[in-house]
Amino acid sequence: MTRSDMSPSFDNDIKALFRESDRSAMLFRLDLWSFDDVRNTADAILASVSSGVMPCDGKWPDEKVRLFQRWVASGAQR
Repeated sequence: MTRSDMSPSFDNDIKALFRESDRSAMLFRLDLWSFDDVRNTADAILASVSSGVMPCDGKWPDEKVRLFQRWVASGAQR
């Protein structure tokens, strides 16, 4: 099985989607580098990145949105 056949994981795939500036901007509400925080707000994050509201300095490329969406759909694993 190749890495692309596997479900995305937070540690290997998702955490890296969030830049230090994204994390700093959101620390008042949640820590984007925390598995628990991201998993607990995954639906809201997905809605925000899908609509382009987040990150505040520009929309994610479609590939990033699809990766995050796959992570959520596959059970949001560590």
